[in-house]
Amino acid sequence: MDDIAITPEEMEPQEETREPGDLVVGLDIGTTKICCVVGEVFDDAVDIIGVGTAPSVGLKKGVVVNIEATVKSIRQAVAQAEESAGCELHDVYVGIAGNHIKGFNSPGIIAINGREIRESDVEDVIVAARTVKISENQQIIHVLPQEYMVDDHTEIQNPLGMTGVRLVTNVHIVTADMAAVHNLYTCCQKAGLDVADMVLESIASAHATLRPDEMELGVALIDIGGGTTDLAVFCDGTIRHTTEIGLGGHNLTNDLSVGLRTPLQDAERLKEDFGCAISSLIKPNHVVDVPTVGNREPRKVTQKVLVDILQARMVEILEMVNQDLINSGLKNKINGGIVITGGTALLANIADLAEQIFDLPVRVGYPAQIGGKVEEVNTPRCTTGVGLVIYGRQHQADHRYSDSTMVGRMKDWIRKIM
Repeated sequence: MDDIAITPEEMEPQEETREPGDLVVGLDIGTTKICCVVGEVFDDAVDIIGVGTAPSVGLKKGVVVNIEATVKSIRQAVAQAEESAGCELHDVYVGIAGNHIKGFNSPGIIAINGREIRESDVEDVIVAARTVKISENQQIIHVLPQEYMVDDHTEIQNPLGMTGVRLVTNVHIVTADMAAVHNLYTCCQKAGLDVADMVLESIASAHATLRPDEMELGVALIDIGGGTTDLAVFCDGTIRHTTEIGLGGHNLTNDLSVGLRTPLQDAERLKEDFGCAISSLIKPNHVVDVPTVGNREPRKVTQKVLVDILQARMVEILEMVNQDLINSGLKNKINGGIVITGGTALLANIADLAEQIFDLPVRVGYPAQIGGKVEEVNTPRCTTGVGLVIYGRQHQADHRYSDSTMVGRMKDWIRKIM
């Protein structure tokens, strides 16, 4: 038999090619920055393929106050992300925050009459739970089931197929000001984007930073952005409580600007370069140059004075969160500790200060569960953007074409008023 020649190409192992994934885009429209994150999502993975950021101009405490300025900032961030990812972007999952947002728990109950529970029954009991009176200027953006009960059996995650007389559920409802939602939607529309869904930023950040064991054991996520501090508490694997506080990293910067009599942009730089959350850790004789207004020479100020200002505001914010946890009755259930994320989480020793206030273990949360261009989003500043991509991956099928979603109803309302 003649020998069969084998080419070098045939000897090399053939690399398995993977089918392209779907694109999911997260758009974090924050008070100090716009962050656009592009993810290629698969059944078993999320790869970050593009990132774009731009200074945010036109928002205050998470709420749009200047539509044209916000649109310009969105376009800048999206253009960067499109260049980074090498594709055009159209549909986005948008984060929403602000102290206009309210969260509360609501029960629902329906009769089953001894038969098996069907999917339509689960939908009906959730509808019953969301049928609550809210302010006329508020609209529901999330209805998040916590648990189900079939007769006397509690803590059921999925009641399908069970038999009982009655089905009960508890859900967490999140509402937002209609005008704030409409303005965010309008900004995206003017920037040439279609909103797939709007997501509470703390819920998005939780998707990027929290581990399943933490959520099961009990964990509080504190997302300290530029304009707001967002709290989300998880126990037994599900969300239990959300709160928005109208203070954030911009307040620290503004305090420095006023206290040191220096322009805001210089105060921001001083915070990043010399900031710390605990003044007792700073050498008392270390001096920094503080720019002044006009043509005056920079002033010499000890770093400890600078940090004293930052610590005072940081203590105020964390103590407000701690009091909210106590009032909610959930603090004794946070056995997995505290996770702090958002741009202000980069303040040196913030976890140490938080441990003193909460008397719980604290870690700083970075984006996880992702591949691709990880180094471009490996910062607490990008947790919301990455979380929006992960959230979008999990909810894309439910929200893409359904006009029963909050965004679908918003589109119908806008068509009527235009």
